[in-house]
Amino acid sequence: MDAIDLSLVDLLRGNARLSYAELARQVGLSAPAVHERVGKLESGGVIRGYRAEVEPESIGLGVTALIGIVEDSAADTDDVLEAFRRMPEIESCYFMAGVESFLLKARVGTIAELEQLIVRLNRVAGVASTRTGIALSTKWENRPQPVSTPTT
Repeated sequence: MDAIDLSLVDLLRGNARLSYAELARQVGLSAPAVHERVGKLESGGVIRGYRAEVEPESIGLGVTALIGIVEDSAADTDDVLEAFRRMPEIESCYFMAGVESFLLKARVGTIAELEQLIVRLNRVAGVASTRTGIALSTKWENRPQPVSTPTT
């Protein structure tokens, strides 16, 4: 990726709804050239997708929890991950270094729904234990870091 590609990524991370014309104006290229570059960034896996960021509470997801998973030593990690994938409440799954094998971010509507999720997680073959923290509020999330320019 060159400096223009990095600029395009940075601009799209800030506002994925920018038109090719506006992107072109900001990076100093033509709209067709920008369209081609963005297409290559998409097909190359640099840009993985576009989505609307929604206020979770407005759609009934007022409880955010971070759940640490300690995996049983005999667990099949792929099977554990597949079980997590089938749970729509889990938004993110991170493989961790340390005691906990995974850190999950889950969103649910109520504490009772969180309790049900934790019970289901503890029933997954390969899960030895869970540790849950409940977010009291979200100060920010998904904040894009500025992309660094390539060094030559």
